[in-house]
Amino acid sequence: MLARIVEALARTMAVLGGLVLSVLVMMICASILGRFLNGVLNDPPFEGTAFAAWLLGLGIGPITGDFELVEAGMAFAIFAFLPIAQLTGAHASVDIVTAGLGERVNRVLAMLWAILFAAVLVVIAWQLYQGTLSKARYGETTYLIQFPVWWAYAAALVGAAIAALVGCYVAAVRVAEFATGMAILPDEGPEH
Repeated sequence: MLARIVEALARTMAVLGGLVLSVLVMMICASILGRFLNGVLNDPPFEGTAFAAWLLGLGIGPITGDFELVEAGMAFAIFAFLPIAQLTGAHASVDIVTAGLGERVNRVLAMLWAILFAAVLVVIAWQLYQGTLSKARYGETTYLIQFPVWWAYAAALVGAAIAALVGCYVAAVRVAEFATGMAILPDEGPEH
C-alpha cells in the first residue's frame, strides 16, 4: 500500500515537472519569436508602416519577465523529477569500482547512499521551508513582473518535501533489502 502511494506521488510529480517544463519551453519559444518580430517590425522596410504599428500595438515582442518565470519554473521542475529518479535508481552513477565488489557490499553501499541522499533531501527541504518563510515575511518580489519570490520557493518546497519523503522511503527499503537480502527496488536505472 505504502509503495503504491509513494510511486503514485513520484509519478505525479514527474508529470507535473514535465508539464511545467513544456510550458516553459513554449513560453521561451514565444518570447524569442516575439523578440525577433519586434526587431523586424522596428527595422526597414516595416518601420513606421501602419501594419507594423498595428502589430506592435497588439504587444508583439518578448514576454515580459520570461527569465523570472523560467527561473521559478525550473526550480520546481528540478525538484519534481527527483522523487521518480530516487525511486527508480535513475540517478547518474559511475560503477567502475563497485562493479567488481560482491552483492553484499553493493547492498551496503546502496543502503548508505540512500540514507545519505535522504538526509540531504531532508536538509534541502528544511532550508527551502526556511527560505519560503523568509521570502514571504519580507515580501520580496521579482524585478520585472513583481512576482512574489516566495511563490517560487513554495513550489520548489513542494517538490523538495516529496523528494525527501521518497528519499526516506527508499532509505528504509534499502535497509530492509540489506537486512533480508531480497531486492525490493531497482538498483539502478536503465543501461545506456
